[in-house]
Amino acid sequence: MDTSELDTGDLKKVPSGLNGKSLPELRISYSLTHIPDNGVLFQVSILDAYKSVPQMAAFSNSQLSGIIQIAGVAGTGSGYDFRKTYDLYIPKEQLKIGTNELKLKVVRSMYASSAEDQYSWWTWDDLSLRSLNSPISEPIHGSYVLTGTMVANKQFYFDTGATAHLPYIIKWLGLAYSGNIMRTGGASDVGFSRSDLENYYKVLKDYNMQSVALYLYTGNIKLNADGSLPDSAKKKLTDYFRQYGSYFQYYEVDNEPGLFNRSKAVNLAIADWLNKEGKQIAPHLKTVAPGWAYWPAYKEDSCGNQRGDVKQCGDPDGWERDPAQRLELEKITDLTNGHSYGDSYVAKNGGSFTENLKTFQGSNDGLPKKMLVSEFGTSDTHVDDYHYGAKERTSAAFDRIMRAHIGYADMFVQHAAFFYNFSLFQFKNVNLKTHDPAKTEIYYTKEGEDSRVRIMRRLSLAYATHGAPLTYNLLNKSALADKLVYVRAVDTSKLAPLAGSDATSNKVLVNFVNFENTPQTVSVKVTMPKQTIYEGERFGDGNTYEEARRYVTGLQAKPELTFTETLAPGEAVQYILQPSSEVADEAPKSLTATAVRGTSVQLNWLESPGTGYDVFRAEGADNQLRQIASKVQATSYTDRALKEGVLYTYGVRVTGKTLLSAKTQITATGLVPLDRTGWKVSDNLNMSEKKLSYMIDGDLSTRWDSGKNMTSGEMVQIDMGSSHSLEAIEMDTSKSPYDYPRIYNIYVSEDGQNWQQITSGRGRKDVSMYPFAQTRGRYVRIVQTGTGGNFWSIHELQIYSRE
Repeated sequence: MDTSELDTGDLKKVPSGLNGKSLPELRISYSLTHIPDNGVLFQVSILDAYKSVPQMAAFSNSQLSGIIQIAGVAGTGSGYDFRKTYDLYIPKEQLKIGTNELKLKVVRSMYASSAEDQYSWWTWDDLSLRSLNSPISEPIHGSYVLTGTMVANKQFYFDTGATAHLPYIIKWLGLAYSGNIMRTGGASDVGFSRSDLENYYKVLKDYNMQSVALYLYTGNIKLNADGSLPDSAKKKLTDYFRQYGSYFQYYEVDNEPGLFNRSKAVNLAIADWLNKEGKQIAPHLKTVAPGWAYWPAYKEDSCGNQRGDVKQCGDPDGWERDPAQRLELEKITDLTNGHSYGDSYVAKNGGSFTENLKTFQGSNDGLPKKMLVSEFGTSDTHVDDYHYGAKERTSAAFDRIMRAHIGYADMFVQHAAFFYNFSLFQFKNVNLKTHDPAKTEIYYTKEGEDSRVRIMRRLSLAYATHGAPLTYNLLNKSALADKLVYVRAVDTSKLAPLAGSDATSNKVLVNFVNFENTPQTVSVKVTMPKQTIYEGERFGDGNTYEEARRYVTGLQAKPELTFTETLAPGEAVQYILQPSSEVADEAPKSLTATAVRGTSVQLNWLESPGTGYDVFRAEGADNQLRQIASKVQATSYTDRALKEGVLYTYGVRVTGKTLLSAKTQITATGLVPLDRTGWKVSDNLNMSEKKLSYMIDGDLSTRWDSGKNMTSGEMVQIDMGSSHSLEAIEMDTSKSPYDYPRIYNIYVSEDGQNWQQITSGRGRKDVSMYPFAQTRGRYVRIVQTGTGGNFWSIHELQIYSRE
């Protein structure tokens, strides 16, 4: 970057650092005879800092320019130093002719109390303030970082459900359009894990997102005598790279090799293949060291996946904890890695931050190679160190670990969007294939505390929204003087195309972030790239996607555009905008119709750009569609009081547009599937609870089966938890069409002791619905009494009622 020095003699008189308790603030005055057209760049070289991730707010003439997240190892017991230079952009609008003041201030994390002050300190040896001779490419405050998560169905599956939810998640989290990064793959040892992966990658490209892939399962690889990969492993990698290699930018060698008892030699062979063969197929590829868990030897801390009589954590035992052996991988990969949860990153032994310093024997200015962290986060049990005085300790733990990664890493991926107690979003009883993405709901780690989603949005909007900075002017400067309210407005069209995919973006992103613990109103005039009318999406607080998002239109830029937002404590708001003339007419996709209570039909579809939707209906298959609803705000609609037994055809379009969705049809019926929440399924074949759950998991790719060819007497039983009126049972075998019950007998009971047979008969291929006269019961038992040369399988079991 072409820069020139300002007259900053006062900078030579600064103290050796700041301390939240004894010296929390430094004011630097300097004079300007003219305002630099491109603003100025403040740089600070940190020598040492406490492990608490202290924050340095920088105010230029009382306006917040940014908050630098400072990484440090003091207090960890590390034998190595971490030094790093941080940059902070000060736009010309925050400068004035004459005397200017740069105030540097220690600020507490959002959830901490004054107890944190004594742990918020750092030392420095160089501060500089330089005018920029050319426009800066990024409104940086600290480091250039990318972040993301993983969106997969049921932990492992990149299926149609994951693809449908992906744009909702990345927009809500504030990741989309900025070149941020997601973890992908579809493990080679998990069947159906890649059923929609190419479309998934295409969505990432559409939203200008990168990815780090992990595909090859390493647990059963036997190397050739020369140490190279066997042909079977090479073929898997080659096929994967040829199909998807243009979509992903990074490939991760392995996942936690010590913890999962993996071989160092195999990891070295994979890295060698990536460098010699993988980069031939995908020349843009950057290789990433394994996702280190830094696991010690078995005798120190046991691990799973043991084979034979030898007990070890990795081969050789404990190699992942040894810096010298990790260095063998680091020398032949482009980026380092390191997983961390809670505050493990600063553990003296096994911490991702401290262990990397051991590997590279310290740091003169950041780590010697870029760091892509393929997993970070907190579980529901992680809490912030009590020394820092946080009231919301689970929230504070996630906030602190993400801020730490902003301080020392370059890219970092939160564990997963839907994943048990590490989750961002509600995952219980959620199958992404059948779940409406617009109904996605925040998962709260602890009642009354901030969610991981809210924290991640706040930090992503402040640090991981990228593009050329747009000029803006605060209209209520006095009200926001010395307030921790951050504005970030960028033009993503100026970002370079992504490597491999050549993805680009045309969006303008305008962010408002309130780091204060009180509500704040911000009014700002942003100079937009064009003098035209803009429209797009606004995301703010909300427990569901629908609550957090609204579509905005008619924003007239001249080219200045005024925004006024009142932000709740800790709230972050993002506008995703583009000229209205560039918004294409897009038909809603994936329209579905489902029977619901009262001879009604529930329609659902995926969102399209616009402020509302019009719904159309026809009786029969060939009659003309007529509009039955207009300007529907949600991506769902319930059509009521229909005629039972009549076929209905539906279509949806964006209000004011012309393109209609693909049509869907349904025959109205009063029968609807009962809610399966809380159901208990059992059998007399001693199948595992997991396998039994496949009957009611909402996923046709999984199944319960008898495990052997059908024989008389096989039984499945369902406890619905309460009594219901019943009229039909559906046993879906569409994915296993010959696994239907040869002869069936269905029984119902109120108490699980006294049973009444309600129907029986011979099963048939392609018949899954078994109706019967209305009856009542809590328990249902299905007995298969025939014989056949196939398993008895049930992919999905539903019980229907008129309730």
